[in-house]
Amino acid sequence: MLKGSAWMTAGSIFSRILGAIYIIPWMAWMGAAYPQANALYAKGYNIYSLFIIISTAGIPGAISKQISHYNALDEYSTGNKLFKHGLKIMAGMGIAFAALMYFGAPLMATLFADGDPRSIPVIKSLAIAVLIIPILSILRGYMQGYSDMAPSAISQFIEQIARVIYMLGATYVIMKLNNGSYISAVVQSTFAAFIGAAFAIGILLFAFAKKLPKLRELSRNGKAPEQLNKNFTREIFEQAVPFIILDAGITFFNLFDQSTFNQFMRMFVKATNDQLDNYYSLFGFQANKLIMIIVSLSAAMAVTAIPILSGLYSKGVKKDIEGQISNTLELFFFIMIPASLGMYAVSQPLWTTFYRYDELGILMLQFSSVISILLGFFTVLSAILQALYNNKLAIKYFIYGFIAKVLAQIPMIGLFHEFGPLVATSIGMGVVCWLMTRKLHQIYPFDTNRISRRISGIIMFSLVMFAIVILVNWIVFHFVGNSDRVLSVIILIVEAGLGGSIYGYLVLKTQLADKILGSKVERIRRLVNIK
Repeated sequence: MLKGSAWMTAGSIFSRILGAIYIIPWMAWMGAAYPQANALYAKGYNIYSLFIIISTAGIPGAISKQISHYNALDEYSTGNKLFKHGLKIMAGMGIAFAALMYFGAPLMATLFADGDPRSIPVIKSLAIAVLIIPILSILRGYMQGYSDMAPSAISQFIEQIARVIYMLGATYVIMKLNNGSYISAVVQSTFAAFIGAAFAIGILLFAFAKKLPKLRELSRNGKAPEQLNKNFTREIFEQAVPFIILDAGITFFNLFDQSTFNQFMRMFVKATNDQLDNYYSLFGFQANKLIMIIVSLSAAMAVTAIPILSGLYSKGVKKDIEGQISNTLELFFFIMIPASLGMYAVSQPLWTTFYRYDELGILMLQFSSVISILLGFFTVLSAILQALYNNKLAIKYFIYGFIAKVLAQIPMIGLFHEFGPLVATSIGMGVVCWLMTRKLHQIYPFDTNRISRRISGIIMFSLVMFAIVILVNWIVFHFVGNSDRVLSVIILIVEAGLGGSIYGYLVLKTQLADKILGSKVERIRRLVNIK
Protein backbone atom coordinates (compact mmCIF):
# COMPACT_ATOMS: atom_id res chain seq x y z
CA MET A 1 0.00 0.00 0.00
CA LEU A 2 2.76 2.44 0.96
CA LYS A 3 4.94 1.63 -2.05
CA GLY A 4 2.06 1.95 -4.51
CA SER A 5 0.77 5.10 -2.86
CA ALA A 6 4.26 6.61 -2.90
CA TRP A 7 4.59 6.11 -6.66
CA MET A 8 1.08 7.35 -7.44
CA THR A 9 1.43 10.27 -5.02
CA ALA A 10 4.77 11.31 -6.53
CA GLY A 11 3.43 11.15 -10.09
CA SER A 12 0.20 12.89 -9.17
CA ILE A 13 1.77 15.60 -7.00
CA PHE A 14 4.52 16.48 -9.49
CA SER A 15 2.08 16.60 -12.39
CA ARG A 16 -0.43 18.68 -10.39
CA ILE A 17 2.26 21.11 -9.24
CA LEU A 18 3.51 21.44 -12.82
CA GLY A 19 -0.10 21.91 -13.92
CA ALA A 20 -0.38 24.79 -11.44
CA ILE A 21 3.02 26.40 -12.09
CA TYR A 22 2.32 26.89 -15.80
CA ILE A 23 -0.36 29.41 -14.76
CA ILE A 24 2.34 31.98 -13.91
CA PRO A 25 3.80 32.51 -17.42
CA TRP A 26 0.47 31.68 -19.08
CA MET A 27 -1.25 34.44 -17.12
CA ALA A 28 1.54 36.92 -17.86
CA TRP A 29 1.39 36.26 -21.62
CA MET A 30 -2.41 36.55 -21.68
CA GLY A 31 -2.10 40.06 -20.25
CA ALA A 32 -5.33 41.97 -19.74
CA ALA A 33 -7.33 39.14 -21.34
CA TYR A 34 -6.33 36.71 -18.56
CA PRO A 35 -9.66 36.72 -16.59
CA GLN A 36 -11.67 35.95 -19.76
CA ALA A 37 -9.11 33.38 -20.95
CA ASN A 38 -9.07 31.73 -17.53
CA ALA A 39 -12.87 31.44 -17.36
CA LEU A 40 -13.01 30.10 -20.94
CA TYR A 41 -10.32 27.51 -20.19
CA ALA A 42 -12.17 26.42 -17.03
CA LYS A 43 -15.51 26.01 -18.83
CA GLY A 44 -13.95 23.90 -21.57
CA TYR A 45 -11.98 21.72 -19.16
CA ASN A 46 -14.93 20.92 -16.91
CA ILE A 47 -16.88 19.63 -19.93
CA TYR A 48 -13.79 17.72 -21.08
CA SER A 49 -13.37 16.15 -17.62
CA LEU A 50 -16.90 14.78 -17.75
CA PHE A 51 -16.40 13.39 -21.27
CA ILE A 52 -13.11 11.77 -20.28
CA ILE A 53 -14.75 10.00 -17.36
CA ILE A 54 -17.69 8.87 -19.52
CA SER A 55 -15.58 7.91 -22.55
CA THR A 56 -13.21 5.84 -20.44
CA ALA A 57 -16.39 4.47 -18.85
CA GLY A 58 -14.66 3.74 -15.57
CA ILE A 59 -12.95 0.88 -17.38
CA PRO A 60 -9.40 1.54 -16.03
CA GLY A 61 -10.66 1.11 -12.47
CA ALA A 62 -12.77 -1.87 -13.48
CA ILE A 63 -9.85 -3.48 -15.33
CA SER A 64 -7.53 -2.88 -12.36
CA LYS A 65 -10.09 -4.41 -10.03
CA GLN A 66 -10.85 -7.47 -12.19
CA ILE A 67 -7.22 -8.13 -13.17
CA SER A 68 -6.36 -8.18 -9.46
CA HIS A 69 -9.33 -10.50 -8.87
CA TYR A 70 -8.14 -13.03 -11.49
CA ASN A 71 -4.52 -12.75 -10.37
CA ALA A 72 -5.55 -13.58 -6.80
CA LEU A 73 -7.18 -16.74 -8.18
CA ASP A 74 -4.01 -17.53 -10.24
CA GLU A 75 -6.01 -17.05 -13.47
CA TYR A 76 -3.55 -14.74 -15.24
CA SER A 77 -4.54 -15.81 -18.76
CA THR A 78 -8.21 -15.01 -18.08
CA GLY A 79 -7.18 -11.52 -16.92
CA ASN A 80 -5.16 -11.03 -20.12
CA LYS A 81 -8.18 -11.99 -22.24
CA LEU A 82 -10.25 -9.48 -20.30
CA PHE A 83 -7.64 -6.77 -20.97
CA LYS A 84 -7.51 -7.46 -24.74
CA HIS A 85 -11.28 -7.32 -24.94
CA GLY A 86 -11.32 -4.08 -22.96
CA LEU A 87 -8.71 -2.58 -25.30
CA LYS A 88 -11.05 -3.05 -28.28
CA ILE A 89 -13.94 -1.50 -26.37
CA MET A 90 -11.81 1.49 -25.38
CA ALA A 91 -10.73 2.18 -28.95
CA GLY A 92 -14.38 2.24 -30.00
CA MET A 93 -15.38 4.42 -27.07
CA GLY A 94 -12.65 6.92 -27.90
CA ILE A 95 -13.85 7.29 -31.50
CA ALA A 96 -17.53 7.51 -30.54
CA PHE A 97 -17.20 10.07 -27.74
CA ALA A 98 -14.63 12.20 -29.57
CA ALA A 99 -17.09 12.48 -32.46
CA LEU A 100 -19.97 13.25 -30.08
CA MET A 101 -17.99 15.96 -28.31
CA TYR A 102 -16.65 17.49 -31.53
CA PHE A 103 -19.93 17.65 -33.46
CA GLY A 104 -21.99 18.34 -30.34
CA ALA A 105 -19.80 21.26 -29.21
CA PRO A 106 -22.52 23.90 -29.81
CA LEU A 107 -24.98 21.93 -27.66
CA MET A 108 -22.34 21.45 -24.93
CA ALA A 109 -21.70 25.20 -24.92
CA THR A 110 -25.43 25.84 -24.48
CA LEU A 111 -25.84 23.31 -21.67
CA PHE A 112 -22.68 23.89 -19.66
CA ALA A 113 -21.17 27.24 -20.68
CA ASP A 114 -24.16 29.57 -20.54
CA GLY A 115 -24.35 29.52 -24.36
CA ASP A 116 -20.91 31.15 -24.71
CA PRO A 117 -19.93 30.78 -28.43
CA ARG A 118 -16.24 31.26 -27.55
CA SER A 119 -16.26 27.87 -25.81
CA ILE A 120 -17.18 25.94 -29.00
CA PRO A 121 -13.66 25.83 -30.55
CA VAL A 122 -12.23 25.05 -27.11
CA ILE A 123 -14.55 22.05 -26.72
CA LYS A 124 -13.68 20.86 -30.25
CA SER A 125 -9.95 21.02 -29.52
CA LEU A 126 -10.44 18.91 -26.40
CA ALA A 127 -12.46 16.35 -28.38
CA ILE A 128 -9.24 15.35 -30.18
CA ALA A 129 -7.74 14.27 -26.84
CA VAL A 130 -10.84 12.22 -26.03
CA LEU A 131 -9.95 10.13 -29.11
CA ILE A 132 -6.86 8.53 -27.49
CA ILE A 133 -7.22 8.98 -23.74
CA PRO A 134 -9.39 5.83 -23.33
CA ILE A 135 -6.43 3.79 -24.65
CA LEU A 136 -4.11 5.57 -22.23
CA SER A 137 -6.47 4.87 -19.34
CA ILE A 138 -6.84 1.15 -19.93
CA LEU A 139 -3.08 0.69 -20.22
CA ARG A 140 -2.74 2.34 -16.79
CA GLY A 141 -5.54 0.18 -15.39
CA TYR A 142 -3.82 -3.02 -16.56
CA MET A 143 -0.52 -2.08 -14.90
CA GLN A 144 -2.32 -1.09 -11.70
CA GLY A 145 -4.08 -4.47 -11.64
CA TYR A 146 -0.65 -6.00 -11.06
CA SER A 147 -0.05 -3.40 -8.30
CA ASP A 148 2.71 -1.93 -10.49
CA MET A 149 2.16 1.80 -9.99
CA ALA A 150 5.50 3.09 -11.32
CA PRO A 151 4.61 3.12 -15.07
CA SER A 152 1.33 4.94 -14.36
CA ALA A 153 3.06 7.53 -12.18
CA ILE A 154 5.90 8.15 -14.66
CA SER A 155 3.52 8.39 -17.63
CA GLN A 156 1.37 10.86 -15.67
CA PHE A 157 4.36 13.12 -15.10
CA ILE A 158 5.59 12.89 -18.72
CA GLU A 159 2.06 13.60 -19.93
CA GLN A 160 1.99 16.82 -17.92
CA ILE A 161 5.47 17.91 -19.03
CA ALA A 162 4.60 17.46 -22.73
CA ARG A 163 1.25 19.22 -22.27
CA VAL A 164 2.72 22.23 -20.47
CA ILE A 165 5.61 22.65 -22.95
CA TYR A 166 3.20 22.66 -25.89
CA MET A 167 0.62 24.98 -24.33
CA LEU A 168 3.18 27.52 -23.14
CA GLY A 169 5.02 27.46 -26.47
CA ALA A 170 1.78 27.93 -28.42
CA THR A 171 0.54 30.68 -26.09
CA TYR A 172 3.82 32.59 -26.35
CA VAL A 173 3.83 32.42 -30.16
CA ILE A 174 0.16 33.47 -30.45
CA MET A 175 0.05 36.20 -27.80
CA LYS A 176 3.58 37.65 -27.72
CA LEU A 177 5.07 37.05 -31.17
CA ASN A 178 1.92 37.34 -33.31
CA ASN A 179 -0.19 39.53 -31.00
CA GLY A 180 -3.08 37.15 -31.64
CA SER A 181 -6.44 36.39 -30.03
CA TYR A 182 -6.65 34.99 -26.53
CA ILE A 183 -9.33 32.58 -27.82
CA SER A 184 -6.81 31.02 -30.23
CA ALA A 185 -4.31 30.74 -27.38
CA VAL A 186 -6.87 28.98 -25.17
CA VAL A 187 -7.77 26.60 -28.03
CA GLN A 188 -4.11 25.59 -28.42
CA SER A 189 -3.71 25.37 -24.64
CA THR A 190 -6.56 22.87 -24.43
CA PHE A 191 -5.35 20.94 -27.52
CA ALA A 192 -2.17 20.32 -25.51
CA ALA A 193 -4.13 17.58 -23.67
CA PHE A 194 -3.82 15.46 -26.84
CA ILE A 195 -0.06 16.06 -27.04
CA GLY A 196 0.41 15.00 -23.41
CA ALA A 197 -1.72 11.87 -23.81
CA ALA A 198 0.26 10.77 -26.89
CA PHE A 199 3.56 10.99 -24.98
CA ALA A 200 2.08 9.10 -22.00
CA ILE A 201 0.89 6.25 -24.23
CA GLY A 202 4.43 5.96 -25.60
CA ILE A 203 5.84 5.62 -22.05
CA LEU A 204 3.28 2.95 -21.10
CA LEU A 205 3.87 0.91 -24.28
CA PHE A 206 7.60 0.93 -23.52
CA ALA A 207 6.93 -0.25 -19.94
CA PHE A 208 4.52 -2.90 -21.23
CA ALA A 209 7.12 -4.23 -23.68
CA LYS A 210 9.67 -4.55 -20.83
CA LYS A 211 7.14 -6.35 -18.63
CA LEU A 212 5.88 -8.69 -21.39
CA PRO A 213 8.26 -11.67 -20.73
CA LYS A 214 7.23 -11.75 -17.05
CA LEU A 215 3.53 -11.47 -17.96
CA ARG A 216 3.86 -14.42 -20.36
CA GLU A 217 5.62 -16.47 -17.69
CA LEU A 218 2.86 -15.77 -15.15
CA SER A 219 0.25 -16.73 -17.72
CA ARG A 220 2.02 -20.02 -18.55
CA ASN A 221 2.53 -20.98 -14.89
CA GLY A 222 -0.95 -19.99 -13.73
CA LYS A 223 -4.13 -22.00 -13.95
CA ALA A 224 -5.01 -23.17 -17.43
CA PRO A 225 -7.82 -21.06 -18.87
CA GLU A 226 -11.14 -22.81 -18.61
CA GLN A 227 -13.25 -23.06 -21.72
CA LEU A 228 -15.89 -20.65 -20.49
CA ASN A 229 -18.20 -18.57 -22.60
CA LYS A 230 -17.41 -15.51 -20.53
CA ASN A 231 -19.21 -12.35 -21.57
CA PHE A 232 -16.26 -10.03 -20.99
CA THR A 233 -18.14 -7.00 -22.33
CA ARG A 234 -20.86 -7.45 -19.74
CA GLU A 235 -18.34 -8.12 -16.96
CA ILE A 236 -16.35 -5.01 -17.81
CA PHE A 237 -19.34 -2.70 -17.95
CA GLU A 238 -20.96 -4.12 -14.82
CA GLN A 239 -17.84 -3.08 -12.92
CA ALA A 240 -17.20 0.08 -14.97
CA VAL A 241 -20.53 1.92 -14.62
CA PRO A 242 -20.08 2.61 -10.88
CA PHE A 243 -16.58 3.93 -11.60
CA ILE A 244 -18.06 6.34 -14.17
CA ILE A 245 -20.53 7.81 -11.70
CA LEU A 246 -18.21 7.95 -8.71
CA ASP A 247 -15.04 9.03 -10.54
CA ALA A 248 -17.15 11.82 -12.00
CA GLY A 249 -18.53 12.74 -8.57
CA ILE A 250 -16.43 15.87 -8.01
CA THR A 251 -16.82 16.81 -11.69
CA PHE A 252 -20.63 16.57 -11.39
CA PHE A 253 -20.48 18.97 -8.45
CA ASN A 254 -18.25 21.34 -10.45
CA LEU A 255 -20.45 21.19 -13.55
CA PHE A 256 -23.55 21.93 -11.49
CA ASP A 257 -21.79 25.04 -10.14
CA GLN A 258 -20.67 26.03 -13.64
CA SER A 259 -24.15 25.58 -15.12
CA THR A 260 -26.06 27.43 -12.40
CA PHE A 261 -23.68 29.92 -10.78
CA ASN A 262 -24.42 32.96 -12.96
CA GLN A 263 -28.19 32.45 -12.91
CA PHE A 264 -28.40 31.86 -9.15
CA MET A 265 -26.06 34.74 -8.33
CA ARG A 266 -28.22 37.14 -10.37
CA MET A 267 -31.08 36.30 -8.00
CA PHE A 268 -29.18 37.93 -5.10
CA VAL A 269 -26.56 40.36 -6.49
CA LYS A 270 -26.31 42.88 -9.28
CA ALA A 271 -23.22 42.07 -11.35
CA THR A 272 -22.08 42.00 -14.96
CA ASN A 273 -21.28 38.73 -16.75
CA ASP A 274 -17.55 39.54 -16.53
CA GLN A 275 -17.81 40.03 -12.76
CA LEU A 276 -19.70 36.75 -12.36
CA ASP A 277 -17.15 34.96 -14.57
CA ASN A 278 -14.41 36.32 -12.32
CA TYR A 279 -16.19 35.09 -9.15
CA TYR A 280 -16.69 31.65 -10.70
CA SER A 281 -13.09 31.50 -11.89
CA LEU A 282 -11.80 32.24 -8.37
CA PHE A 283 -13.29 29.10 -6.81
CA GLY A 284 -14.20 26.98 -9.86
CA PHE A 285 -10.79 27.12 -11.54
CA GLN A 286 -8.05 28.97 -9.67
CA ALA A 287 -8.66 27.72 -6.10
CA ASN A 288 -9.83 24.36 -7.44
CA LYS A 289 -6.60 23.89 -9.39
CA LEU A 290 -4.55 24.35 -6.23
CA ILE A 291 -6.63 22.18 -3.89
CA MET A 292 -6.67 19.37 -6.47
CA ILE A 293 -2.93 19.07 -5.82
CA ILE A 294 -3.71 17.74 -2.34
CA VAL A 295 -6.94 15.94 -3.35
CA SER A 296 -4.76 13.98 -5.78
CA LEU A 297 -3.06 12.48 -2.71
CA SER A 298 -6.29 10.67 -1.85
CA ALA A 299 -6.80 9.67 -5.49
CA ALA A 300 -3.35 8.04 -5.41
CA MET A 301 -4.32 6.06 -2.30
CA ALA A 302 -7.65 5.08 -3.86
CA VAL A 303 -5.97 3.74 -7.00
CA THR A 304 -3.55 1.72 -4.85
CA ALA A 305 -6.23 0.38 -2.48
CA ILE A 306 -8.54 -0.96 -5.22
CA PRO A 307 -6.42 -3.94 -6.42
CA ILE A 308 -5.27 -4.76 -2.85
CA LEU A 309 -8.80 -4.88 -1.42
CA SER A 310 -10.19 -6.63 -4.50
CA GLY A 311 -7.55 -9.36 -4.14
CA LEU A 312 -8.36 -9.82 -0.43
CA TYR A 313 -12.09 -9.94 -1.23
CA SER A 314 -11.49 -12.66 -3.84
CA LYS A 315 -9.64 -14.72 -1.21
CA GLY A 316 -12.46 -14.16 1.29
CA VAL A 317 -10.28 -13.04 4.21
CA LYS A 318 -12.60 -10.67 6.10
CA LYS A 319 -10.18 -9.93 8.96
CA ASP A 320 -7.49 -8.84 6.49
CA ILE A 321 -10.01 -6.64 4.69
CA GLU A 322 -10.90 -4.90 7.97
CA GLY A 323 -7.22 -4.34 8.69
CA GLN A 324 -6.58 -2.97 5.19
CA ILE A 325 -9.53 -0.56 5.49
CA SER A 326 -8.12 0.72 8.79
CA ASN A 327 -4.66 1.15 7.23
CA THR A 328 -6.08 2.99 4.21
CA LEU A 329 -8.15 5.40 6.31
CA GLU A 330 -5.28 6.11 8.71
CA LEU A 331 -2.88 6.77 5.84
CA PHE A 332 -5.45 9.09 4.25
CA PHE A 333 -5.88 11.23 7.38
CA PHE A 334 -2.16 11.12 8.16
CA ILE A 335 -1.44 12.86 4.85
CA MET A 336 -4.64 14.77 4.04
CA ILE A 337 -5.28 16.67 7.28
CA PRO A 338 -1.83 18.32 7.52
CA ALA A 339 -1.82 18.91 3.76
CA SER A 340 -5.16 20.75 3.79
CA LEU A 341 -4.40 22.77 6.93
CA GLY A 342 -0.94 23.50 5.56
CA MET A 343 -2.42 24.85 2.32
CA TYR A 344 -4.82 27.00 4.38
CA ALA A 345 -1.88 28.38 6.39
CA VAL A 346 0.22 29.29 3.31
CA SER A 347 -2.76 30.43 1.20
CA GLN A 348 -1.60 34.06 1.02
CA PRO A 349 1.89 33.49 -0.44
CA LEU A 350 0.57 30.54 -2.48
CA TRP A 351 -2.20 32.55 -4.16
CA THR A 352 0.07 35.56 -4.70
CA THR A 353 2.73 33.33 -6.28
CA PHE A 354 0.34 31.85 -8.81
CA TYR A 355 -2.29 34.52 -9.38
CA ARG A 356 -1.09 37.80 -7.78
CA TYR A 357 -2.51 39.12 -4.51
CA ASP A 358 -6.31 38.99 -4.27
CA GLU A 359 -7.99 39.05 -0.85
CA LEU A 360 -11.17 37.35 -2.08
CA GLY A 361 -9.18 34.70 -3.93
CA ILE A 362 -7.14 33.92 -0.79
CA LEU A 363 -10.33 33.51 1.25
CA MET A 364 -11.71 31.20 -1.48
CA LEU A 365 -8.54 29.10 -1.31
CA GLN A 366 -8.69 28.88 2.50
CA PHE A 367 -12.28 27.68 2.45
CA SER A 368 -11.57 25.28 -0.43
CA SER A 369 -8.58 23.86 1.47
CA VAL A 370 -10.84 22.72 4.31
CA ILE A 371 -13.39 21.26 1.89
CA SER A 372 -10.60 19.30 0.18
CA ILE A 373 -10.61 16.89 3.15
CA LEU A 374 -14.20 15.92 2.31
CA LEU A 375 -13.43 15.65 -1.42
CA GLY A 376 -10.48 13.39 -0.70
CA PHE A 377 -12.40 11.31 1.84
CA PHE A 378 -15.17 10.75 -0.71
CA THR A 379 -12.58 9.60 -3.27
CA VAL A 380 -11.09 7.02 -0.88
CA LEU A 381 -14.40 5.76 0.55
CA SER A 382 -16.00 5.28 -2.87
CA ALA A 383 -12.90 3.38 -4.06
CA ILE A 384 -13.03 1.08 -1.01
CA LEU A 385 -16.73 0.31 -1.50
CA GLN A 386 -16.21 -0.43 -5.19
CA ALA A 387 -13.17 -2.64 -4.55
CA LEU A 388 -15.35 -4.66 -2.15
CA TYR A 389 -18.16 -5.01 -4.72
CA ASN A 390 -20.59 -2.65 -2.98
CA ASN A 391 -21.10 -0.61 -6.13
CA LYS A 392 -24.84 0.02 -5.80
CA LEU A 393 -24.49 1.31 -2.25
CA ALA A 394 -21.70 3.70 -3.25
CA ILE A 395 -23.79 5.11 -6.11
CA LYS A 396 -26.91 5.43 -3.95
CA TYR A 397 -25.05 7.41 -1.28
CA PHE A 398 -23.45 9.66 -3.89
CA ILE A 399 -26.89 10.45 -5.34
CA TYR A 400 -28.15 11.36 -1.85
CA GLY A 401 -25.19 13.71 -1.41
CA PHE A 402 -25.67 15.29 -4.83
CA ILE A 403 -29.37 15.91 -4.06
CA ALA A 404 -28.30 17.59 -0.80
CA LYS A 405 -25.90 19.78 -2.81
CA VAL A 406 -28.64 20.76 -5.29
CA LEU A 407 -31.13 21.58 -2.53
CA ALA A 408 -28.58 23.64 -0.59
CA GLN A 409 -27.24 25.60 -3.59
CA ILE A 410 -29.75 28.48 -3.79
CA PRO A 411 -30.12 29.10 -0.02
CA MET A 412 -26.34 28.94 0.46
CA ILE A 413 -25.73 31.41 -2.42
CA GLY A 414 -28.41 33.62 -0.87
CA LEU A 415 -26.58 33.56 2.47
CA PHE A 416 -22.95 33.49 1.37
CA HIS A 417 -23.07 34.76 -2.25
CA GLU A 418 -19.90 33.70 -4.12
CA PHE A 419 -18.97 31.32 -1.28
CA GLY A 420 -22.38 29.64 -1.51
CA PRO A 421 -21.44 26.87 -3.99
CA LEU A 422 -18.50 25.86 -1.77
CA VAL A 423 -20.74 25.68 1.32
CA ALA A 424 -23.30 23.60 -0.65
CA THR A 425 -20.50 21.28 -1.82
CA SER A 426 -19.33 20.74 1.76
CA ILE A 427 -22.90 19.86 2.79
CA GLY A 428 -23.34 17.41 -0.10
CA MET A 429 -19.95 15.74 0.38
CA GLY A 430 -20.48 15.61 4.14
CA VAL A 431 -23.70 13.63 3.60
CA VAL A 432 -21.96 11.19 1.20
CA CYS A 433 -18.96 10.60 3.49
CA TRP A 434 -21.09 10.05 6.60
CA LEU A 435 -23.35 7.51 4.85
CA MET A 436 -20.43 5.64 3.26
CA THR A 437 -18.40 5.46 6.50
CA ARG A 438 -21.38 4.23 8.52
CA LYS A 439 -22.24 1.49 6.02
CA LEU A 440 -18.65 0.41 5.52
CA HIS A 441 -18.26 -0.08 9.27
CA GLN A 442 -21.48 -2.10 9.41
CA ILE A 443 -20.21 -4.51 6.74
CA TYR A 444 -16.56 -4.62 7.82
CA PRO A 445 -16.29 -3.47 11.47
CA PHE A 446 -12.81 -1.99 11.32
CA ASP A 447 -11.13 -0.76 14.51
CA THR A 448 -12.69 2.68 15.06
CA ASN A 449 -11.09 3.12 18.49
CA ARG A 450 -7.59 2.71 17.05
CA ILE A 451 -8.36 5.01 14.11
CA SER A 452 -9.92 7.65 16.40
CA ARG A 453 -6.87 7.72 18.69
CA ARG A 454 -4.49 8.13 15.79
CA ILE A 455 -6.65 10.75 14.03
CA SER A 456 -6.74 12.73 17.30
CA GLY A 457 -2.94 12.81 17.30
CA ILE A 458 -2.86 13.77 13.63
CA ILE A 459 -5.30 16.65 14.20
CA MET A 460 -3.42 17.89 17.28
CA PHE A 461 -0.02 17.90 15.53
CA SER A 462 -1.54 19.45 12.40
CA LEU A 463 -3.06 22.27 14.45
CA VAL A 464 0.28 22.96 16.15
CA MET A 465 1.92 23.19 12.72
CA PHE A 466 -0.98 25.33 11.44
CA ALA A 467 -0.82 27.81 14.35
CA ILE A 468 2.94 28.34 14.05
CA VAL A 469 2.85 28.84 10.26
CA ILE A 470 -0.13 31.23 10.51
CA LEU A 471 1.74 33.27 13.13
CA VAL A 472 4.90 33.43 11.01
CA ASN A 473 2.80 34.35 7.98
CA TRP A 474 1.10 37.22 9.83
CA ILE A 475 4.39 38.61 11.18
CA VAL A 476 6.18 38.45 7.80
CA PHE A 477 3.40 40.03 5.74
CA HIS A 478 2.75 42.65 8.42
CA PHE A 479 6.24 44.03 7.81
CA VAL A 480 6.89 43.35 4.11
CA GLY A 481 3.47 43.96 2.51
CA ASN A 482 1.46 41.48 0.48
CA SER A 483 1.82 42.19 -3.23
CA ASP A 484 5.41 41.25 -4.10
CA ARG A 485 5.36 38.03 -6.11
CA VAL A 486 9.04 37.09 -5.84
CA LEU A 487 8.98 37.62 -2.08
CA SER A 488 5.82 35.47 -1.88
CA VAL A 489 7.67 32.59 -3.55
CA ILE A 490 10.45 32.78 -0.96
CA ILE A 491 7.96 33.02 1.93
CA LEU A 492 5.97 30.09 0.51
CA ILE A 493 9.06 27.86 0.34
CA VAL A 494 10.16 28.82 3.87
CA GLU A 495 6.68 28.36 5.40
CA ALA A 496 6.05 25.06 3.60
CA GLY A 497 9.41 23.77 4.80
CA LEU A 498 8.74 24.99 8.33
CA GLY A 499 5.27 23.41 8.45
CA GLY A 500 6.49 20.09 7.04
CA SER A 501 9.40 20.01 9.52
CA ILE A 502 7.16 20.71 12.53
CA TYR A 503 4.61 18.04 11.59
CA GLY A 504 7.36 15.57 10.66
CA TYR A 505 9.19 16.11 13.96
CA LEU A 506 6.03 15.65 16.04
CA VAL A 507 4.88 12.43 14.36
CA LEU A 508 8.41 10.99 14.53
CA LYS A 509 9.05 12.05 18.13
CA THR A 510 5.77 10.53 19.37
CA GLN A 511 6.20 7.46 17.11
CA LEU A 512 2.78 8.09 15.55
CA ALA A 513 4.43 7.71 12.14
CA ASP A 514 5.65 4.20 13.11
CA LYS A 515 2.14 3.10 14.01
CA ILE A 516 0.71 4.25 10.68
CA LEU A 517 3.60 3.79 8.25
CA GLY A 518 5.33 0.79 9.82
CA SER A 519 8.63 -0.06 11.47
CA LYS A 520 10.80 1.18 8.59
CA VAL A 521 10.17 4.73 9.82
CA GLU A 522 12.78 3.96 12.50
CA ARG A 523 15.46 4.52 9.83
CA ILE A 524 14.21 8.06 9.21
CA ARG A 525 14.23 8.78 12.94
CA ARG A 526 17.83 7.64 13.21
CA LEU A 527 18.78 9.61 10.12
CA VAL A 528 17.46 12.89 11.56
CA ASN A 529 18.63 12.00 15.08
CA ILE A 530 15.21 11.95 16.76
CA LYS A 531 14.98 9.55 19.72
